[in-house]
This record gives sequence, structure tokens and C-alpha cells, in this order.
Amino acid sequence: MMEKKESNNLKMKSIAERDEHIQVQVIHNYLLSAAREMMRNLKRTAYDTIIYEIQDFGLGIYDRKCRLLAESPGLAIFTRGNDFALRKMVEFLGEENIHPGDVILFNYPYWSSNHTLDVLVSSPIFVGDELIGYAACKAHWLDLNQQDPGYCLDTTSIHNEGLILPGLKIYKRGVRDQEVENLIRFNTRIPDRVIGNMNAQISCCHTGEKRVQELVNKFGLETYNFATQEILNHGERIAMSRLATLPKGTWSAEDWVDDDGVEKDKKIKIKVTVTVTDTKFIVDFTGTDAAVKGPVNLPIGITEGVSALAFKGLTTPDSPANDGNFRALKVIAPEGTLVNAQHPAATFTIWPAIHIPEIICKALAQAMPDVVPACSGGEVVSVMGVGIHPVTGNFWVEATNEAVGFGGHADGDGENAIMHLSEPGCRNNPIEVLENKAPLLIEEYYLRQDSCGAGEHRGGVGATRVYRFMSPGNAVTLLKKTKTRPWALNGGLEGEANHIIVRPGTVQEEKTGAINEPLEAGELLVSSAGGGGGWGNPLHRKPEKVLEDVRDGYISLESAEREYGVVINTTLWKVDMKATSKLREDRLGV
Repeated sequence: MMEKKESNNLKMKSIAERDEHIQVQVIHNYLLSAAREMMRNLKRTAYDTIIYEIQDFGLGIYDRKCRLLAESPGLAIFTRGNDFALRKMVEFLGEENIHPGDVILFNYPYWSSNHTLDVLVSSPIFVGDELIGYAACKAHWLDLNQQDPGYCLDTTSIHNEGLILPGLKIYKRGVRDQEVENLIRFNTRIPDRVIGNMNAQISCCHTGEKRVQELVNKFGLETYNFATQEILNHGERIAMSRLATLPKGTWSAEDWVDDDGVEKDKKIKIKVTVTVTDTKFIVDFTGTDAAVKGPVNLPIGITEGVSALAFKGLTTPDSPANDGNFRALKVIAPEGTLVNAQHPAATFTIWPAIHIPEIICKALAQAMPDVVPACSGGEVVSVMGVGIHPVTGNFWVEATNEAVGFGGHADGDGENAIMHLSEPGCRNNPIEVLENKAPLLIEEYYLRQDSCGAGEHRGGVGATRVYRFMSPGNAVTLLKKTKTRPWALNGGLEGEANHIIVRPGTVQEEKTGAINEPLEAGELLVSSAGGGGGWGNPLHRKPEKVLEDVRDGYISLESAEREYGVVINTTLWKVDMKATSKLREDRLGV
């Protein structure tokens, strides 16, 4: 009888554990669904294409300790950076001063993890009188009365970079504060659009808030708290299991930022040392250059965010992010360096952050060349136009990003023309939308031949787009990797660097990088994104693949022979195997 009773107890325990596991999964998926609903709400109601087309936002649901529970695809470095920002916001305001119905605006760069135009909107989630978490959404506002319309490339202080919102409440206990709204409205060149985007973010946060409250009302607070802790613990376990398979050791790498926008003849070094142990993944930026005069300095929150992106890509790329995924990650960034800016350092052009995930990969490639790809085009090649619209007479500002080639890797070629790895979940602006919103004509848009680094597995090619300004305006281009080329692996060749050409074919033609320059009606700007580095000796690439690349237009006939040692008969469009074998043998010294 005793044995039967013990067996029944074990059976009941097993059933209870199964049901508990099911409950956790239901709650986790409900939270993920709620985050996606927040995203849909934001995109449906936002005013600017940079939000609803490009998806320059990061949003999620957090627990009371500001730990990420669920997120929706957008700009990944925002989502992780929001954790840091929320903690700083609560620390600044004091949890006791956060009430039901509050909605808080936060963009102080050194605390908010990004520059002033990336505004975090958050609402606390209460069940009764108990604070249980936050819904948060960060999105890019196109103007907050910063020094230059559109974008700043040469500010030298945070105080040139627009209106600072240090935890201001646009709603206090459910009542909208008209004075705060007026402050914002009178400190932007496009008030209706800025206020419209803010309202979209508020609605997005209220959606997350309501869905969590519904969830707690259904399952109870005790069950909800247990499930959220299990979600985070599971996130840690899967990250740790993958960490255990990585090679252990310490490796360093460095790369260069073109300039700081002020001292344009001086490149800036970012150095990364990565240490992998059984329980820690340490990213150390000791040796990185000191903070600079221009606006490329990084707040520590974004440095942690982009480091987390690289770590997640190596450990848990196939699962939604939560705070548990990053418990093994430690970031060391000495104060006063480029990657840990202190007040009043200028932080507007935070483009060096884009390079960090690939510098981390460059360090790790020394230990795991079969896992890490070569460098991509290495940049978010962003082009923005600003001016007075000839039809409406209103101020206009629109932007888009170009697609870079990804690096070749041990298993194959890099992808052609996709968004840089620092912005998974983001897109570029469709031509039809861009031409409808701005006095711009896109005359050409094509894959950039020969931009890919040659290799046994070649890099992907970047994209080129040709813009014609239909009325006078300013072209603002944002890219900081034009003076160094995308690095290769295992004997591959570097990809072609990014560049901008202004007024091509004229005596004023200029090949450049980041600019803020007036263009007259009819003048052109050509944006060319870099290609990925190659992996492996190009002379080992199968000749049939080289022929296919030539036929597809990815590489030229000249490149086929020069880099790959492949001779193509253009009458028959076949590889001349005899000439190819001879050429390759000569080059390989066989």
C-alpha cells in the first residue's frame, strides 16, 4: 500500500510539473504576442517612415527590476539598451515616484543608451497598487531642435544636440501634462510629426501594459512572477549551454572609425579583447582611444547593447531575447573612452557602435574561423534629405539605409545586399514611399558589381542607389567606414569600402563619406554600400561558381581572371578549363 501511495505521489508531482511547465510556456508566448501587438500598434499609428517602414525602434515588456521579458523585432541594440535606460530612469526618478497612469519620456544619452533623437517612452505596469514591470518603446524622432536639421555630424557638446527629456512625465496618474507637450512642440521643426510619433509610442506602451494586466488577472500574480523568473532562467540556461561549446581563451582585435566629424584627418581606434571562460563572455574595450571632440562618442548603454548583440548571435540566435540570455556577458569600458562617454561629450553620430559587433567577431575569428564570417560591408549606409518641400512649403526630412554585402563564411558565400547585422529587424525605405514623401527621384538602384571580397566563398555584394534632388535641399550622409576595407578570413580578399559620390560627372564631383551638404535641384548623389570580405583562397573557388557569378553580374570578367584565376570563353559562355588550370597552377606555384 505504501509503495502504491508513493507511486501515486510521484505521478501527481510529475503531472503538476508538466502543468507548471505548460503554464510557463503559455505565459511566455502570451508576452511575446503582446510585444508583437505593441509593434503593430506603433507601426500603424506612427507618422514617420523611419518608424513604420525602416523600423528604427526597439520595444519590449520588462519586469519590476527592468529585466527584459519579451521583445518584438526592430533595432536590436535599442531593445537591449532599453534595459540600461529603464534602470537609470527608475534610479533617477525613484520607484516611489512612479505611479499608475504615468508615462515617462527619457532621452539623456549617457543614461538612455542612445543619442537625443532616440526617445524612450515607458509606462509602468501596475496590478492594483503593486508595480510589476514596465512597457517601453524607444523610437527615432527626426527632430528635437538639434543644431542642424536632420542630423548632426560636427557637434562638440551634448548641449548642441537638441532638447533633453530627463524622465519627464507626459502623463501623470493618467492626466496628460500640456506643459510638457508644449515644451516638445516648441522645440522641434516638425511638431505635428514629433507629437504624432510620441502618441504612437504611448499607445504602444499602453497596449503592452493592458496585455500584462490581463495576463496577471487570468493566472494570478504569484503564477505570473514564477513564470517570468522561469523565462529568464531558461534564457540563461540555453545561452550557457552554447557558451560551454565555444573555444576558451582570450583574443584581441581592432578597427578604425574614419573620423569624428570635426578632426577629419584623424582615424579613431576601437580595440576589443574577448575572453571566453566556462561561465563568462567578457568584452573588454581597454586600449580604445579616448573620447573625441566630435559627436561619435558612445554612451555606455549602447556599447553594452551592441556587445550583447554579438553575444546573442553566437549563443542564442534562434530564440527571442530576454534578460537571462545575457547573464554570462560582462562588458568592460573604461570611463572617458570613445565607448563610455561622459558629460558633456557629444554623442549624436553614434555610428562607431555599428562596428563593434564585427570587431568582436574579428577577435573571435582567431579561435573559430569556421564559425565566424568575414566582415560585412561594415556600415549602415544612411542617406537623408532635408529641406523645404516645393509643393507643401513645409519642412521635410526623409531617410533610408542601403544594403551591404555580408562576409563569406566556412559554409558558403555571404548574402547580397541586406541590412547590416547591427540592425536585424530593420528595413530600408521603399523607393515608392521615399519618392512620395520627399522631392527625390531614385534614378538607379542596383547591386554593386565587384564590391564583394573574393574567396573560396566570396562575400556578398553591396547596393548602389542614385538620388536626384528635385528641389534644393541638404544631403546628409551617415557612414564612418570608408577609409578601411571589410576584412577577410582564411586567405580571402577584402571587400570594397563604402562611399558617397556627390554631383558625379561634373567638375564639382566629390567622393566622400559623411557629409551635410546643400544640393541644387537636378543634382545627383550616388550611395554605394560596401561588400563583404571573402573566406578562403579565391583560387580554390569552383570555376563553375565563378562563371555563375559573372553571369549574374556579381563580378566582372576582369575580376574572374584577376582574383579567381578563371578564364571564361565569352563566345560559348563556358569556363576555359585548360587556360584556367594553367593560370591557377602558375599562381599557386604548383
